[in-house]
Amino acid sequence: MNLRQEITATVVAAFVAGTVATFVQMLLWWIDGTPVIGTLLRDARLTAAVVMGPSVLKLDQGWHWDVLAWAATIHFVLSVIYALIAWPVARSMTASAAIGLGALYGAAIYVINLHGFTYVFPWFDVSRGWVTILTHLVFGASLFASCAALAHRPHRPH
Repeated sequence: MNLRQEITATVVAAFVAGTVATFVQMLLWWIDGTPVIGTLLRDARLTAAVVMGPSVLKLDQGWHWDVLAWAATIHFVLSVIYALIAWPVARSMTASAAIGLGALYGAAIYVINLHGFTYVFPWFDVSRGWVTILTHLVFGASLFASCAALAHRPHRPH
């Protein structure tokens, strides 16, 4: 794999993991009886407030497309950053090893996101809980598994 292919694979793995984690989180909210759309919009405001400022937190629970765009951008930029860190290790792993180590990586990301970032952005503490922990484990596992799968797929010359 050349550098361009590795970067492309890393970004694809980040988007796969970020998307899988979002859908798993929504499913877990539904299983838990948590209002899915309301919580999704709340979390979008929490995330967008990192760039837009804390005044965003006071917005109503409606669909604010600028908030959603910033939240999605931040979510996927962080996913790509975490993927760039994971790629050198995950690319050489078997699927089962990648899933296991990836889950541990997700746990570390949970600590960073929900305990480290809350020192700077204290409004994230409302997101702590079993759903968010499990979502981060799924993110890490799917990120590492995606990296490993993409690194091991046959490549066609251009």
